[in-house]
Amino acid sequence: SSGAMVPSRKFFKCLGELIGTQNAATVPAHTEVICALPTAYIDLARQTLDLKIAVAAQNCCKVANGAFTGEISPGMVKDLGSDELIGQKVAHKLGEREAGILEKVVFAQTKVIADNVKDWSKVILAYEPMWATGTSKTATPQQAQEVHKKLQGWLKSNVSDAVAQSTGIIYGGSVTRATCKELASQPHMGGFLMSGASLKPEFVDIINAKQ
Repeated sequence: SSGAMVPSRKFFKCLGELIGTQNAATVPAHTEVICALPTAYIDLARQTLDLKIAVAAQNCCKVANGAFTGEISPGMVKDLGSDELIGQKVAHKLGEREAGILEKVVFAQTKVIADNVKDWSKVILAYEPMWATGTSKTATPQQAQEVHKKLQGWLKSNVSDAVAQSTGIIYGGSVTRATCKELASQPHMGGFLMSGASLKPEFVDIINAKQ
């Protein structure tokens, strides 16, 4: 009828272009690439993305099952056939760094995670400074390295040396083609949590940052 709504396919078109770019990318050995998508697009991505790239949900509720209207449970994500990524964004404000309480904030957040984790082999910790997220400002390699090293030390002292050595600690916060190589060169840098740059062709360059 006149004035009827016609469903837009623009998001699927954009996703198709991104998937094409990533499928054509060369992924170095020992580099793990995980694409976390909104739930509506997970099935399409898993069907069309090359298997060299894992798929995860961006978010899900903490309860496995129940009458939670509108929520996506871990079980639903698993039913989609994707690899569920369990992670935690560990953030702090710039003022906290300046006030010298960064360690207190980050360690407190990490303790909450540790108190609820049973299988550390399925955990990746992401350090994402709030002041760097979506601002085009990136922590210096030294700032990121400092926090990652302290997080590894906390895990060693409070969980175990094995967990400290095996748990990936990645950095998020406006990583770009220009900053990725120096960040990747830091000894405690386990990888990156990408947002805006993952939607651009330069994402392929960031995947190869260590090459």
